[in-house]
Amino acid sequence: MIIESIHFLLLWIFLLWPNPISIYGCSCGINNDRLKFCPSQFDRNQESKIIDDVDICLSNSVSSRLSSSFDIDHQQMILLPSGDFFMGTNDPIILADAESPERLMHVNSFWLDKYEVSNEKFAKFIQMTKFVTDAERFGTSFVLDLMCSEQVLANITQAVAQAQWWLPVNGANWRHPEGIDSDLNERMNHPVVHVSWNDANEYCRWAGKRLPREIEWEYACRGGLKRRLFPWGNKENPKGEHYMNIWHGKFPIENTGDDGFRWTCPVDQFPEQNRFGFKNIIGNVWEWNDDWWTTNHSIPNGIITENKVKKGGSFMCHRSYCYRYRCAARSFNTPDTSASNLGFRCAADYDEKA
Repeated sequence: MIIESIHFLLLWIFLLWPNPISIYGCSCGINNDRLKFCPSQFDRNQESKIIDDVDICLSNSVSSRLSSSFDIDHQQMILLPSGDFFMGTNDPIILADAESPERLMHVNSFWLDKYEVSNEKFAKFIQMTKFVTDAERFGTSFVLDLMCSEQVLANITQAVAQAQWWLPVNGANWRHPEGIDSDLNERMNHPVVHVSWNDANEYCRWAGKRLPREIEWEYACRGGLKRRLFPWGNKENPKGEHYMNIWHGKFPIENTGDDGFRWTCPVDQFPEQNRFGFKNIIGNVWEWNDDWWTTNHSIPNGIITENKVKKGGSFMCHRSYCYRYRCAARSFNTPDTSASNLGFRCAADYDEKA
C-alpha cells in the first residue's frame, strides 16, 4: 500500500506540474477529451473473471498463431543498414522538447520490428512468464474520457488539472484498456497499450530483443529522407491518402475518425510509411525508447533524468494540440507511466558474424 501510494502521488505531481507544453501539449499518455468517470474500488473477483475470459479468448481464437509466433529470430523485423543521417531539426515546432539542433549522426546496422507489439504477442509473453504489468500492480492507468463507458465514467472522482480528458481509471490495464468492463475482443491485432517502459523493456528482453535507442528510432522513421516532417515527406495526406492514425476533428471534443479509426488501429493498418517498410511508426500509439530523457544533445548520452523518451505520437495527436507525430518530435514519461495511447516496438542488434 505504501509503495502504491507513493507511486500515485509522484505520478500526480508529474501530471499537475505547470508545464503546458509537455503535459497539455502531449504527455499524451495522460490526456484527451473532457471528463467522465470510473470505479474507485477495484473488484478482484471481477478482475479474475475477466482475465479468465481473456485466456479463454486466447486459447480459442489465436492459440494456433500464438504457438507458432516469434521465437528469438527476426520474423517481422526489418534490418536497417548502417549510415549517416540528420537527427533533429533546425526548425523546431515545440521548443521545450529540444527538437533542435539538427545534427549529423551515424547509426550502425540494427533490426527493428516492422509493427508495434500487438495484444496477441504481448498475451503470449504474459501466458509464458506470468508477468504482471505496472498498471496491474498499481490498479489504475490513464484513459481518454471519450473512450470510457458510462459505467466507468459514473465512478470517476478526479481528473488531471488542465487536461481533464485524462482520467485515472481503476482496473484499466492492457487486458482492459478502458477499465474492467472492457476487453480485447476484436483487438488482438491492435497495439498493446497501458504498458510502462518497465513492462516494454521486460517484454523485449524475453523476446531476445531490446527497446530501440532514440537515434535508431528516428533513423528508422526518416527512411533515408532528409529534413522531412513525416516518414514519407512533408504532406500529411499525400494525394488524399491516409498514412497514419491521428486525431481528426476538434480536440478533445470529437474525433471524427476520418482515417477510419477513432482510437487505436491494427498494427498492420495503412500503407508502409517509408521505403524501409515500417507501419505506424508515427501515429497510433506512442512508442517507448530506451533512452533517458535529456534536452542537452551536446553531452554524449545526455544528462540522466527520471524520465524515458517516447516517440511517434498517437491517435490522440492533433496539429492544434499535440503536433508530435513527426520524426523529429519527442516527448517523455516516467518509466512506470502507462496510458491508453502508449505502446512500443522492439529492436535488436545486428550480428555480422551470425
